[in-house]
Order: sequence, then structure tokens, then C-alpha cells
Amino acid sequence: MADRSGRYAAFTDALADSVLATPGHTPPGFRRAVLARAARLSGWTGRGARDGSDGIPGPLAAYVDKVARHAYKVTDADIAALQRAGNSDDALFEVTVAAALGAALGRLERGLAALRGEESD
Repeated sequence: MADRSGRYAAFTDALADSVLATPGHTPPGFRRAVLARAARLSGWTGRGARDGSDGIPGPLAAYVDKVARHAYKVTDADIAALQRAGNSDDALFEVTVAAALGAALGRLERGLAALRGEESD
């Protein structure tokens, strides 16, 4: 995502690497796209943020958006619909974790910017 510095930067980077760079049921590039989409929805405007197509299929994109913006609104019916569309439990778990991490990192970056006195867009 962005250049992070500070007290916990190494831990944050290690967490992101463990989600994005390890073998899984979804390709690392796809998990990166999910993370970037969720971060963008959570206020991240740093390098690599874009509004164009990220290659995430429609139903999964809507799910990522829901996790990033209103995770408490995710229902069993949402998951069941994604499973019926052919997504495995393992793939959905990885998408959920990447989306949640992206949302958290986006909010972290916006919060740190506020503490530095930077104005929001």
C-alpha cells in the first residue's frame, strides 16, 4: 500500500505480507486487488489507489464493498449466495480477510494523516 513508518510499521507489513504473499486458494494478485479496493473505500488515497476496474467479479466486488464499509451487515445469505456462485469457503475466507485488512489499513492511514494535521480530500 503506502510507505509506512513508525512504531508498528514492521508488524503491519508482516501482517499484510502474511495475507497477501502466502499460498492460498486465491491468487496473491487477486488478494492484493481486494485489499486495495477495500482500502480505497475506507479512505486510502495513497500510491496505487485507483477507481478503475480491479478485476474483481461483480458479486465478489459487492461483498468486498460490504465488508469494507459495513461488515456488521454481512449475513449468512450473502455467504450462501457467493457459495452458490461457485466460491469455496476457503476462497471466501481469504477474500474476507483481505477486505477487512484493506479497510483497516485504509482507516489507519487516514487516522495517522489526521494526527499529522493533514487535511482530508
